[in-house]
Amino acid sequence: MNTLEQVTLIVGMMAVTFGVRYSVLAMSGRITMSQRVEQALRYVPVAVLTALCTPILFKPEGSWLLSFDNSHLIAGIAAIIIAALSRHLLLTIVLGMGLFLVLHLKIL
Repeated sequence: MNTLEQVTLIVGMMAVTFGVRYSVLAMSGRITMSQRVEQALRYVPVAVLTALCTPILFKPEGSWLLSFDNSHLIAGIAAIIIAALSRHLLLTIVLGMGLFLVLHLKIL
């Protein structure tokens, strides 16, 4: 793929993404959503983040790795526990990433 094709692809993806997002934002003031729909939409960011993170936790090298050697999975489970207990986003990120780095780089 040459540079022109890459730039065209990036601009095309940008236009589609902007179009989809802008259309929803432009219409948001004109459309009234039910309480049930608004409540359901609050779970969208969590669902998307889970869908993005799950594959790397279980398949960091492209194949299943369910062992104590999988630093992604161990740090991910620890981050889930920290988030559930503390309900503090920054603490979860810092401790989860810190544990991942310790395990992945074998610092200790």
